[in-house]
Amino acid sequence: MTWKIETIPVPVADIDRALAFYGDTLGFPVDLDLRFPDGSRTVQITPPGSGCSIHLNSALTRCPAGSLEGVQIVVDDVAAARQYLLDRGVQASPVRHYADGEWRDGHGGRWNAFVFFDDPDGNSWVLQERPAESD
Repeated sequence: MTWKIETIPVPVADIDRALAFYGDTLGFPVDLDLRFPDGSRTVQITPPGSGCSIHLNSALTRCPAGSLEGVQIVVDDVAAARQYLLDRGVQASPVRHYADGEWRDGHGGRWNAFVFFDDPDGNSWVLQERPAESD
């Protein structure tokens, strides 16, 4: 039996603002943009190379806007991904790693390099570097 997570609902207050951030600022392709008769709307975007999409919605979840925290996006080069975010005007933490019970700047060991950033609603995301030998 195969179990796959294919969508992550991201609760947002303003779909257009979220779409501008994820679609335009981050450059994630928009898969669909649906408006329902009750006035609700959902937008599905998928980060390049990901098998999991993000649903931006204001009606399909009971979670308040900005309550998503800690979903990790795995990247090949966390420093390059951080620079990509900075170049697009996204505030992002320095590259950090966890050691001896605290966060420290720079790369750590295998799978131990992270960058943190938020969307306009305050949903918090984590970039995690995948070691090259893990491919």
